[in-house]
Amino acid sequence: MSRRLFCEINPFCYAISVKKERFIRRIKDAFGGEKFAKGTSDKELPCIISSHSSPLMRRLHGVDASLQENKITNIKLACEKVNGTVVYPGQTFSYWKTVGNPTAKRGYKEGLIISKGRLSSGIGGGMCQMGNLIHYLVLNSPLEVTELHHHSDALFPDDRRRVPFGTGTSIFYNYIDYRFKNTTDQPVQLLLWTEDEELCGELRSERETPYRYKLIEEGHCFKKEGGDYYRISEVYRSVIDKNTGKEIRRELILKNHSKVMYDHSLIPKEQIKNDN
Repeated sequence: MSRRLFCEINPFCYAISVKKERFIRRIKDAFGGEKFAKGTSDKELPCIISSHSSPLMRRLHGVDASLQENKITNIKLACEKVNGTVVYPGQTFSYWKTVGNPTAKRGYKEGLIISKGRLSSGIGGGMCQMGNLIHYLVLNSPLEVTELHHHSDALFPDDRRRVPFGTGTSIFYNYIDYRFKNTTDQPVQLLLWTEDEELCGELRSERETPYRYKLIEEGHCFKKEGGDYYRISEVYRSVIDKNTGKEIRRELILKNHSKVMYDHSLIPKEQIKNDN
């Protein structure tokens, strides 16, 4: 029998562990020398580097619909904090330093969260969708991701998915963060808003960038390993010269091997690969 971690003993020990991790993060940020983006601007930068949108309401098997409704409230509150953020050259964008602590006192509600590989609910839940959208914008830009926590499991079947599986990010205040650094020679700006039941986002700059980007998922399938199914694929990023249309480079950014946590009967049979 494996020994339980301190945080797994009981809820009190878990709360202590969370406070410890949050304190450690604050100390590291205070003395780490990182320059974080703080300013916002109502004036939009003229050039769109990348843009994307995702549906706020999804058909999630076995999930209380009220948690999704609360998620929309949470995302709208977070959008107010992020929208218009300007990240200058050399600065780092931190999701949690920008949004702040999502507490009930600040208007956040119970939403869907992922805890220990299982679905649960908690104040401020559902904001991973916003982190996912920001990450997608950054992947389609020359900016450098400096902190990313992938979801390890496949928790839901696809519903109107518009991006390759696995390209999202986990976030949990404040020590499981999403961060990127502006390594270019010009400021960039994040715009985030909700419109017609969609979460919308743009990444903008002062001048046009020379490249465009494309995410490509290859080898997608489901495989049975023992008594479990896993979602398998590789995700590549193609960097393309805007003037010539030629691919400059192609890089592997993710290998998916994610355990399917939902009802296996919902897996499309034509996507199950047998090695026999």
